[in-house]
Amino acid sequence: MTANLRRELAHAIHRERYDLTDAGIYFPRQGVLASGEYFGRVNGGAWEKEGDNLIVTEGLAHMLNVALGAKAKVASYHLALFSGAAAPASNWTAASFAAAAGEIVSQSEGFTSAVRPTWTPAETATGSIDNVASAATVTIATASELNVTGCALLTSSVRGGTTGVLVSASKYAAARKFQNGDTYEIGYRLSLTV
Repeated sequence: MTANLRRELAHAIHRERYDLTDAGIYFPRQGVLASGEYFGRVNGGAWEKEGDNLIVTEGLAHMLNVALGAKAKVASYHLALFSGAAAPASNWTAASFAAAAGEIVSQSEGFTSAVRPTWTPAETATGSIDNVASAATVTIATASELNVTGCALLTSSVRGGTTGVLVSASKYAAARKFQNGDTYEIGYRLSLTV
């Protein structure tokens, strides 16, 4: 990606000159599509696509400012599970995410970790980057059944936190139902297509 294209994308985000499509965020003037998808695997089973994501405006600005601007890269990115019925919206932010999505924050009716699991992507030489080789893993804790309706990628590890940046969010095609003790591995892939 050239420096001119990077500047054009930053300008397009600032001026809100992009289209939200089912396939991702499309920058028509530049011919660039930003898209992502979440994957899941329960108890070591087969990977299943959970759903396509929405890269929110805050996330797009963050990616451009870190990759192409002067903003320092954050130490880590984290995945957050949610159980709400709302579909992600482009104006969601880290400050509004937990409440808007119904983030699962309980360690007794959710998952056992005190923090959001870390997204650890492998280096890439292509237009996609993901963590499927070292998926984030959570152990489910519930007295009966836990329903998960989606997942998000944020810069903060604090469950229910309102600081940092929301990069993307996805409402799953169908809610995932978990039992106590289930192990859920979460993968996320981000792609830029020119």
